[in-house]
Amino acid sequence: MPNPSLRGLQAFEAIGRCGSVSAAAEDLGVSPGAVSQLVRNLEQCLGLTLLERRGRRVELSSWGRVYYREVAKGFQQLSHAAGVLTRARNETGIVLSALTSVANKWVSRKIFDWQSLCPESSVRILGEEQEPRIGIEHVDFRITYGRRANVHEHVANLFTDWVVPACSPALLANRVLDCPQDILKFPLLNVEWESDYKASPQWRDWARLIDADGRQTFSGLSFTLSSSAIDAAANGRGFVLAQISMVRDEVAAGSLVVPFDIRMKLPESYYLVWDRAALERPVGQRFHKWLLTTGRQQDLASAPGADLVPLPLS
Repeated sequence: MPNPSLRGLQAFEAIGRCGSVSAAAEDLGVSPGAVSQLVRNLEQCLGLTLLERRGRRVELSSWGRVYYREVAKGFQQLSHAAGVLTRARNETGIVLSALTSVANKWVSRKIFDWQSLCPESSVRILGEEQEPRIGIEHVDFRITYGRRANVHEHVANLFTDWVVPACSPALLANRVLDCPQDILKFPLLNVEWESDYKASPQWRDWARLIDADGRQTFSGLSFTLSSSAIDAAANGRGFVLAQISMVRDEVAAGSLVVPFDIRMKLPESYYLVWDRAALERPVGQRFHKWLLTTGRQQDLASAPGADLVPLPLS
C-alpha cells in the first residue's frame, strides 16, 4: 500500500475536526472541491470509504471514525512539536501559570522585582485553577498547591504560608480590641477551598487556638478565592483569615490591619513546577533560581515571629 499523502491526511483531519467539508475548506483556505478530491484520493490509497453522505451532509464512516482518532493524534503531536520549537527559540520569553489568588496577590507583586533584575525578559502570567499539562501546553513554570503537585514530573517546594486575622481600619471605627476573642464579634469572611485540597484553617480553628468559647457558631460570607475574601476585607466587610503572602503590601500601606498577630499554618505547601525544556534557556534557569529564592524568603516571612512588612528586593 502506498503511503497516504500529507495533504490528503490534512484534508481528512480538517473534516473530522471541523464537522463538514465546507468548514474544513474554510479552515485550510482552499475550495470544498479540492478538499473532497484530496479525501477521495486518500480513500483510494487506503482502499476504504472514509466519508458517507447523509442527505446533504457528509459524515465519517465507521472506518473513518477509527482512522480519524489516530490521525488526529498525529496532528496534535505536530502542533505540540511546533509549539516546543517556538518556545525553545524564544530565549527571553517565559510563561508562568499560577493559581488565581497566587497570581493576583503574590506573583503580580513579586514579578516587578524580577523585571528589575532581568529587564530584557518577557513574562506572561496565567491565573488558572486547573493544572496545565506541562510539556504539552505552552507553560514553562507553574505555582500550585498541595497534592496537586503530584501530577507533575519536575517539582520543588516553594513555601508554606500562614494565615492571620486582618480587616480594614474602617471596620474598627476607632474601637479598641481588648483581646483576640473580640475579633469574633465582627462579621467574619470565610475562604472555602476546593475539595481536593486539605481544609484550610477556618474561624472555628482560630477560635480554638485562642481558647474562645467552643459553643459559638461561625457564619458569614464564603469565598472560593482567597483574593476575593481579602478584597472584601479591605473594603470593610469583615475580618478574614488572610494568607500573609497575599496581604503584606496591604498591611504595610495601612489598608488592612492585624490587631492580634496570631498565625495559623496552612496544612500544605505551595510548589514550583517546571518544564525541563525551560531550563535549557539561560533566562529560564535564572527565573527558576529567582522563584525558589523568593519562595524561601516568603517561607521565612510568613512564619510566626516575622514582621508584617514587604520583603526586600531579591
